[in-house]
Amino acid sequence: MIFNTGSALLDAIVLAIVAKEDAGTYGYKITQDVRAVIEISESTLYPVLRRLLKDACLEVYDQETGGRNRRYYKTTEQGRRQLTLYQQEWAGYIKKINSILLESQ
Repeated sequence: MIFNTGSALLDAIVLAIVAKEDAGTYGYKITQDVRAVIEISESTLYPVLRRLLKDACLEVYDQETGGRNRRYYKTTEQGRRQLTLYQQEWAGYIKKINSILLESQ
């Protein structure tokens, strides 16, 4: 993708992916789900997860899977409110950008 993905958009994408699973999801799966739509490295994703944890948008817990602990991330009430705000802002943003970029079509 030729467009830069800012931190707020990455936060919104990660929150949306984590919010899809009531029990939460683990880091590698989040990375794969994000990579399905945009190019991102793990070294970019984990700071996003840490920021969302610090902002109380996510909570974390460990669960044993196949003899190993796997770290799961789950949205908090604050995270769901923040995701709703991102979704509302995004709807208005894409409408404005589309009116400029696509007006010649």
